[in-house]
This record gives sequence, structure tokens and C-alpha cells, in this order.
Amino acid sequence: QAQLVESGGGSAQAGGSLRLSCAASGYTYNLYYMAWFRQAPGKEREGVAVIDNYGTTSYAESVKGRFIISRDNAKNTLYLQMNSLKPEDTAMYYCAARPKVGSYSWAGLREVYVYNYWGQGTQVTVSS
Repeated sequence: QAQLVESGGGSAQAGGSLRLSCAASGYTYNLYYMAWFRQAPGKEREGVAVIDNYGTTSYAESVKGRFIISRDNAKNTLYLQMNSLKPEDTAMYYCAARPKVGSYSWAGLREVYVYNYWGQGTQVTVSS
């Protein structure tokens, strides 16, 4: 099965930028949907952005216009470009993936239960 490994987290100033990467290995041909989630201390894990196999995207309102999700299928890599960072973006960021099964709404694809492959997470800390 697929394995996912995130990298690129770290500390940034408010207004700064970070670029996260998620490298997929193993059985990667069926990772139709890939997504970024985040979880702050004491908070539930929430969907940030989703991208399908063809590059169609969906974003949470809180990051729309600031973050860009992309994927390079030839490299089996998912990216999250994070611009105009805010302190409230501080969280553990997780990469997730799933095959295409049935029919889902874009809102539903930002739910944790939809995904069966997860990375270990990478910490993002934004200071004011």
C-alpha cells in the first residue's frame, strides 16, 4: 500500500511563506484524491485543501487565496504553498490520500473519515 511522508514544516513570521511537500511511495497509482489537513493543540483535525488526479482543487475558506495545493503525478509528490501566513495557521499539517470510490461532494472530501492513507505530520509554527 501507499506510504506518505511530509516535509517542509518549520517556523515562520506572520506574513511569511512555507512550502510543504508530501512524498508518496509504494502503490501510488490509485491515489485519486490527495489532501492537506491540519490540527492545532486542543482542536479537531480539519481539512485545508483537496486536489484530484487531474488538478481540480477545493479549499477551506480560511486559507482560500493564501494557500495553493498542487501535485506532480510523475514525481508522486503533493505540495502546499503557504503564503501570507497567520498565527492561526499554526498546527500539525498532515498529508492524506484515497482512491476514487463512489461519489463525493467537494465538502465531503475535506472530512477526515474519507481518507485511508495518512502521513506522520509536519509542524508549522507562525509567530506574530
